[in-house]
Amino acid sequence: MLPCCNRSIGRTTYTYQYNSECAKAYEQYMSLHISEADAILRQSIIRNPYNLMNTYLADYDDYLSLLLNGDKKDYEQRSAHMDERLDLLANGDEHSPWYKLCKAGIYLHWAMIHMRFGENMKAAFQLRRSYVLLKENQEQFPGFQYNIFFYGLERTVIGTVPDDYKWLASIFGLKGNVREGIEKIDVFINTHSSDDLFQREAVAIDCFLKFYLLYKQEDVWKYLSSAQFPTQNNLINTFVKGNMAVNYRKADIAIQTFKEGSAINDFNKFPLFEYQFGCAYFFKMDAACIDHFKVFLNKYQGKLYVKDTWYKMALFYYIEGNMQQANYCREQITKRGNTIMDADRTAGRFGEHDRWPNINLLRAHLLIDGGYYKQAYDILNAVNEQSLQSISDKLEYNFRMGRVCDELGEKERALSLYQKTLNMGRNERDYFAARSALQMAFIYEKAGDNKNALAKYNECLGIHHHDFQSAIDQQAKAGVNRLTVK
Repeated sequence: MLPCCNRSIGRTTYTYQYNSECAKAYEQYMSLHISEADAILRQSIIRNPYNLMNTYLADYDDYLSLLLNGDKKDYEQRSAHMDERLDLLANGDEHSPWYKLCKAGIYLHWAMIHMRFGENMKAAFQLRRSYVLLKENQEQFPGFQYNIFFYGLERTVIGTVPDDYKWLASIFGLKGNVREGIEKIDVFINTHSSDDLFQREAVAIDCFLKFYLLYKQEDVWKYLSSAQFPTQNNLINTFVKGNMAVNYRKADIAIQTFKEGSAINDFNKFPLFEYQFGCAYFFKMDAACIDHFKVFLNKYQGKLYVKDTWYKMALFYYIEGNMQQANYCREQITKRGNTIMDADRTAGRFGEHDRWPNINLLRAHLLIDGGYYKQAYDILNAVNEQSLQSISDKLEYNFRMGRVCDELGEKERALSLYQKTLNMGRNERDYFAARSALQMAFIYEKAGDNKNALAKYNECLGIHHHDFQSAIDQQAKAGVNRLTVK
């Protein structure tokens, strides 16, 4: 348990006591059983109304609910909670390392929330406040290990700021370093048990960062598939494993993970599960995707992934030959959601024109994303590249074939196909050239050829105005960071 620090105001003594009730509440929050966690905290507050750890932990209700459900009205109603909690935390002992840490944690939570709702200036202000408090706390209490987690996370986040927002980091004097940030998180995880504050979220965040930024997908997947990462009665772990299964081209495992998760209480409170569930079936070209996408659209009150959902539904109906429904879904893309996320921006552009993709390339695309490489190869192998009319289709054909060869272990052929795509498409709006450069960099880095890897990461960053720009650039920047920052 954490030490208890006290400060007396008059006859009132404020403490930072991470007691057994706080630990139980935190465990429930980190399993997404928010109502149960709130109930435990209410009892804890009744028993000890001056324990400021209750105040800090209560912020997880807003943090998790707003990040996952994205309800704008809920966001507006809860926004005052940050200042209310900070006012309470101001009663704490200024000479305790917990004084600045708890405030920094609240600022960080709300920075993430503001980013979620596209309020980037607000997010930058809160992130800076958190960053400064953590830096001061680190200088004042260098042996205080609980500072490491947040400080490492913020260094990582700042290190991957998109080019469009670099000026914000510059103005606020924020400096990031992906590798150093993740190393700090690892230090925290390795020196704390699962019963400690922050450890559970540190593990989940560490998995995301290593999977998406360090390209340690194989290592992360082995960990997620082990007994060390239980998903039973834990919705956050279910989300992490299911999300990464979807994005690691393991659709069947994602489906199984979400099926098991659907039996857990509170699963239905978070519609994003249905979106991920639908994506897994979509990549399998299974009609069950439509049911899950519809549940997501009916229950979700946010704006993210809405355009992408209508886009995926349109494509599925198109594959099925149901053009009436396909065209209806395409019309909805322009009317619903927003374009904060790369996937939604791509969907939005699709909704603005009347061209449908080559159906065989589309089928291959979905099967590759689902991890069904042999089936995708058979489809692509039956396509005559010379019969493809548009430059976009030719680019996609070569990129998709490169991806299949890459996954099937034919690295030299994959490199040749990626390079062909890169040469043809570096000035096109499609993302195939940039992704080809990125995939080539991954192959070279994994082979230990850092010189060629770095060259391809930089070449990827030199390609502009393409789909999925932010996501692809973020991975390329992380690659440059890994290979150059010591």
